[in-house]
Amino acid sequence: MADKPRPPSKVTPLQPVRLPPLRDFLDSFPDPLVVVSRNHQVIAANEAFLREYHPGQSVVGRTCYDVSHNYNQPCDQVGEDCPLKESLRTGQLHRVLHVHHTPRGHEHIEVETLPIRSGEGEPEYFMEIHRRVRGFFAEPGGGPGLVGRSPAFNRMLELIQRVAPTETAVLLLGESGTGKELAAQAIHLASPRAQGPFVPVECSGLTESLFESELFGHVKGAFTGAQSQKTGLVEAARGGTLFLDEVGDVPLGLQVKLLRLLETRSYRRVGDVESQNADFRLICATHRGIKDMVNDGSFRRDLYYRLSTFPIQLPALRERREDLPLLVHTLLRRIAPARRLHLDRAATDCLLRYPFPGNIRELRNILERASLLADGEVIQPDHLPEICETVVSQAEHVLPRFHQLIPLEELERAYLRWATARFPGSRRELAQQLGVSERTLYRKLTQMGEEIPDEEGEGL
Repeated sequence: MADKPRPPSKVTPLQPVRLPPLRDFLDSFPDPLVVVSRNHQVIAANEAFLREYHPGQSVVGRTCYDVSHNYNQPCDQVGEDCPLKESLRTGQLHRVLHVHHTPRGHEHIEVETLPIRSGEGEPEYFMEIHRRVRGFFAEPGGGPGLVGRSPAFNRMLELIQRVAPTETAVLLLGESGTGKELAAQAIHLASPRAQGPFVPVECSGLTESLFESELFGHVKGAFTGAQSQKTGLVEAARGGTLFLDEVGDVPLGLQVKLLRLLETRSYRRVGDVESQNADFRLICATHRGIKDMVNDGSFRRDLYYRLSTFPIQLPALRERREDLPLLVHTLLRRIAPARRLHLDRAATDCLLRYPFPGNIRELRNILERASLLADGEVIQPDHLPEICETVVSQAEHVLPRFHQLIPLEELERAYLRWATARFPGSRRELAQQLGVSERTLYRKLTQMGEEIPDEEGEGL
């Protein structure tokens, strides 16, 4: 017998959901956040945002750039990345790192902007989540850590913050003295391996005979003088981070052994037959032009690709001059914590004009010397090295006081002599800084009678 058809079930109509007011909804989020319109106007802020950044104040009706920066124009008009503009352009979530004014002073804040679409599907409003960035910076008393607020520093820090929570290999690039080991330590401390060891390896000091013994260790009797078993640096880094400093200095014959370690994640102690498992997060650093080394065959291409999954360029000090006063303050706290040392205006101007070919390492040396020469708390120009005074005098000579008219060609020649004498980079880099082609710079220097040395065998 066929089943009898069942009567249709009664459907209870859905009752309209009563949504909470916008402010109550936003207060359910633990992170500080605001809702911003397309024209940068704040239309709502949750309790966490007001408590963290503007206690006892209202921010509704103000612009987001005024609330966070005290700017009178959007961030992208003052040289910073505007997360709202980028999110509006792509229609996607966008994250940037900014320095905001807060009740605690200037702080690095990660701003995550999420578009809220209208009924037509277009971004109409934007939810901005603000998170304080911690764990990277020097302590107020001058303790270890990164120091900076400039756009160049923030671009570097944003990359560090993105890669730190992962296991991705990092390659730190930059001139000597830019703080690559500090950056590596910051990545380690912000990673899931922070409780493990941070083991630095100075690759430039590893000879071929010592490479395997230092990195992999050896067993007793492995060679003459091996009177006991030795733990290698790879084993010492188990569960933590292995930092290969100046990896570009590893001899070509040893690079294959390093590549095998990274590819197989295993090694053998010298004199042992059993393989050991390697467990570390890899960070490398070099001041050398490692891409050029790959092209000329002095660095293995396969090893380069293995190391350079996530390259980060560290800016030279001359590229972040805005950070100089903050760096000076921090370094003086480290050098002489019991004194309240500071620079007078003339000494600060002198350092601001100096190109710092040795970067932050050179700045520290200059300040340490000055702290020994200064009897009181004020460091003056005569406490600084003569090279700084020379830079000031040369700059004043290049920019005359215009007691008399001089031809523009003569002024240009004087400036080019000063620039070529003081610029620490290559002629190619100098041409880029001056905004001219290499050929133009070469022609001008030749007309002046300047000797143009070949750089690494290549003329301009």
